[in-house]
Amino acid sequence: MKFLRNPPRFLFFTGKGGVGKTSVACASAIELAARGRRVLLVSTDPASNIGQVFGLTIGNTITPIDAVAGLSALEIDPEQAADAYRERIIAPVRGLLPERELVSIAEGLSGSCTTEVASFDEFTNLLTDDSLLTTYDHIVFDTAPTGHTIRLLQLPGSWTDFLEAGKGDPSCLGPLSGLEKHKAVYAAAVAALADPAHTRLVLVARAQASALSEIDRTRGELAQIGIDGGYVVINGVLAAGAGTETIATAVRNRESAALEAVPAGLAGLPRDVLELKAGNMMGIDALRTLFQASSAAPAPHTSVDVPEAPLGHFVDELEQAGHGLILCMGKGGVGKTTIAAALAVALAERGHAVHLTTTDPAAHLVDTLHGSLPGLRVSRIDPAKAIREYRDHVLATQGKNLDDDGRAALAEDLRSPCTEEVAVFRQFSQAVHESRHEFVVVDTAPTGHTLLLLDATGSYHREIARQMGEGMAFVTPLMRLQDPALTKVLLVTLAETTPVLEAEGLQHDLQRAGIAPWGWVVNNSIAAAQPETPFLQARAANEAAQITKVCAAAARVAIVPLLAEEPIGVERLKSLTALAPLPV
Repeated sequence: MKFLRNPPRFLFFTGKGGVGKTSVACASAIELAARGRRVLLVSTDPASNIGQVFGLTIGNTITPIDAVAGLSALEIDPEQAADAYRERIIAPVRGLLPERELVSIAEGLSGSCTTEVASFDEFTNLLTDDSLLTTYDHIVFDTAPTGHTIRLLQLPGSWTDFLEAGKGDPSCLGPLSGLEKHKAVYAAAVAALADPAHTRLVLVARAQASALSEIDRTRGELAQIGIDGGYVVINGVLAAGAGTETIATAVRNRESAALEAVPAGLAGLPRDVLELKAGNMMGIDALRTLFQASSAAPAPHTSVDVPEAPLGHFVDELEQAGHGLILCMGKGGVGKTTIAAALAVALAERGHAVHLTTTDPAAHLVDTLHGSLPGLRVSRIDPAKAIREYRDHVLATQGKNLDDDGRAALAEDLRSPCTEEVAVFRQFSQAVHESRHEFVVVDTAPTGHTLLLLDATGSYHREIARQMGEGMAFVTPLMRLQDPALTKVLLVTLAETTPVLEAEGLQHDLQRAGIAPWGWVVNNSIAAAQPETPFLQARAANEAAQITKVCAAAARVAIVPLLAEEPIGVERLKSLTALAPLPV
């Protein structure tokens, strides 16, 4: 593997959600440990699953992996980090301020950006902790899905710049004086990330145009903050020995075409290609095979019985109200964009007014639709545009009666990185409002982003309830999300262990917020495609237990088979919701 030749101290694995970053990072950590190196494997992903991969409970403390000499692991738990961060801010003034003010500070520290910066604090400590640097030869980071990773890696520079000014009122992250002492740590983290002698970036993708475009965008954005170069790993490529049936040949041709059209920015980077394996990458023995070429075809399997559950049945139920909010949620890379677009097209085809939008900074709605349809309006909640509009609004309202110094101070405060969460949430709230009169189909961001968004919604709800007091009538976006007559949440997953576990965790988090998922969609199912060759039959057999698990967890289930042709364009999207069997 080129990316493991002469590795530096820090290795970062990043890329579009669902491409196998965790598997590649875990296998790399095992390989480095096998070379006699002392290795710490760290997840900075709010939706971390390295514990599931190793079959251990890891959590927010360094945990030795006993089965692999020299390897330890750590999962940065966002909620634990936020609790500790709040305590660091509040503890010095407890007993000095009235209880009401302490409650107000704690409430101000309940937002999603507090959770993010708290996780970032732990992340930067790992980059600058001298004791860790003497204990471990390598620290391997399994990062969050790309949009979250970009934000995480941009925080060192942006917070250093923001703190440099040292002005403004206390933000949702706590008093700026409390952050001042971290400036040196942030600056050291920036230096470590930008030094190729210390840090290597590994861009993980599948052989798909969207995934390759995503890591190219990642490469460009990281270059802007001083992290240049990198290595490319193309994971899960269907090998020639996987068979010659229609689906296998079509998938292989699609992957070859994507690799031939690799973006120019990636073409010059060192590249490794990893074969798709017949089994799942769960457990140490399986991970040790990830970098090896397959030596023999698996034995033939019998066909897997899959329930008949076409996506079209969902459309029949969804359209009955004539309007409503449909949220497609789930782990990155499971096909939320495709499912959201297919549902929106089907509803528009039936004569309904439909607004299809996304909160995902890495979404490709326009590419997926590849055309237009009467009654269908498409938009994207663009963070940069949302920030500009939000800043303009705040300056025009709150800043209207301020003097020049006051407006300058307000503008300074609005340059805080946490402003983005507030700005995006404001536009999301508008989409929720529109669903009272038309169908609004939302292609949400990967799970970590989605939970941040819902957390922002909950924070807003609590603030409105506090301000309005007892006996006052009000409706907040969270209340609309909790209304099953208005909001239908669809959890989109693949019939694989990690995406299903992730969807189960998301369902639990939603239920804690008073939101009951309406149904699940199992996308790109090999078993539902009824393959004929041994390799794909082995992959299909691995899906059976996960499909059974989904059927037990979900109120409703739709299963969409893997298709020979990608569902791009209006006509192909229509076929996804057809009640007749899909063509291959």
